[in-house]
Amino acid sequence: MPVLRLSPDSATEPDVLIMKLMIRQGVFKRRRVHSRIPGGFFNFEEEGTATRLYGFGHGDHLRLRDEFGNIWRGTAEKVSEESVRYTFRDANGRTITGVSDSFGVVLRDGRGKTFRGFID
Repeated sequence: MPVLRLSPDSATEPDVLIMKLMIRQGVFKRRRVHSRIPGGFFNFEEEGTATRLYGFGHGDHLRLRDEFGNIWRGTAEKVSEESVRYTFRDANGRTITGVSDSFGVVLRDGRGKTFRGFID
């Protein structure tokens, strides 16, 4: 690999020209920071008691809040082309997990409560 030398006339040297072309052509592109995991504003409602969960986030940084003030932090993991698995945990160690498809999101907690909702 050629050594780059920094001198006033280095802009005309071939190794510097090659590096400039590689940068311009996109060889040294940055990687995408956010994956294509759906995100945005989450809105869920329990079927039986109409308890609500709502929040926001993308990918590994999701945050929901329920009517009682509990904060649920979670992640989204792409399972297949059209489905995503969500996992949320609160400060007490309880979990809510579920999947989404093209119709909406279904979550279930450890007690068997089912929350249905959508992502804006």
